[in-house]
Amino acid sequence: MIAHASIAVSSYQTAKEFYREALKPVGYEFTQDHPEWKAGGYMEGGQTSFWIGEKEKVVPGHVAFEAKDKTSVDNFYKEALAAGGKDNGKPGYRTDYWVGYYAAFVHDADGNNIEAVWYDYSKEKK
Repeated sequence: MIAHASIAVSSYQTAKEFYREALKPVGYEFTQDHPEWKAGGYMEGGQTSFWIGEKEKVVPGHVAFEAKDKTSVDNFYKEALAAGGKDNGKPGYRTDYWVGYYAAFVHDADGNNIEAVWYDYSKEKK
């Protein structure tokens, strides 16, 4: 079980605002602001489980956030683009992953691949 995850960003201020808006549709709230460390955290489900921190060198990574429904994935994509994200895959089913894998992908300002995914079990063959 993962307790928390973090990614490096080149500008804490820029990333803080991007993630504040992009993660709202999947239930995350910005709860930990530590400008003295250039780091901050986002809470979902009672725990601050996603963190960002400014670093001199950023090696882009990938983080997928589970959404509660298809609309949340769609809203994540819309909000992430409005907050400055770059399209890396419009909302839709990724049947090459799994028949019920509904996801959207954006790159943040540092090239991190940020995903929202909803598992549509109604698509699963019975």
